[in-house]
Amino acid sequence: MHWTAIGTLSDIPQRGARCIETPEGKIAIFRTGDNRVFAIDDHCPHKGGPLSQGIVHGASVTCPLHSWVISLETGKALGADEGCVRTIPVKVEDGKLYVALNLNAERAA
Repeated sequence: MHWTAIGTLSDIPQRGARCIETPEGKIAIFRTGDNRVFAIDDHCPHKGGPLSQGIVHGASVTCPLHSWVISLETGKALGADEGCVRTIPVKVEDGKLYVALNLNAERAA
């Protein structure tokens, strides 16, 4: 795993998201109302909807296509829905955002 700089915390509005392209696919980076940051794959486990375009509430995001609610902490669908997305380690240091990427995936791209 390799920490890759992807921008700053201020690049993402509170209760908002940004999407980045990586060798591992699209990753959605979310910032909650209390400034926690999470990273998950940018596709809903239901029909592949773009989670980065969903509504952030608490530590969850609601898919814009069919209203599935996904935990940003675990990547699991909440409520009666079943499925999950991959979570990606993310950290903030001195206002800069970093995600942990697999070096093998980067070299293969």
